[in-house]
Amino acid sequence: MTAPEAESLRLRPQRARPRRAWRAQAPVVAVVALGGAVGATARYAATLWWPTPPGGFPWATFWTNVLGCAVIGVFMVIITDVWAAHRLVRPFFGTGVLGGFTTFSTYAVDIQRLVDSGHARTGLAYLAATLCAALAAVWLAVTAARRALKWRQR
Repeated sequence: MTAPEAESLRLRPQRARPRRAWRAQAPVVAVVALGGAVGATARYAATLWWPTPPGGFPWATFWTNVLGCAVIGVFMVIITDVWAAHRLVRPFFGTGVLGGFTTFSTYAVDIQRLVDSGHARTGLAYLAATLCAALAAVWLAVTAARRALKWRQR
């Protein structure tokens, strides 16, 4: 092969990934979608159970996000430090269920609605409180889970 032929081959676009790569990812995509449906349904049920009055603090979304962060903290400790989980557990529960349950988009929309309706202070309080509470929840959950594991191993 001559140098120009080799250069021509090098510049040709690469073939698409083999179909095997998609087939290997299909179960992951499926469990994330299934878990997301479960988590989003649970979140929606919470908002129906605890509706937010116009201009009021969105407590259902607030507690959903805080609880979801706490559960993610415990879950990550369990699957990284304790349990050799099946390869689909993390995408199903961590990404799917908890990703569908917690919600950044509703959080952002709630803030925008509060600000647009003249309740900017409530919106800013919600913004800060959710951020602080969610971070505290995940930190406390990870810390508590790790301490419980150490105590259990004694």
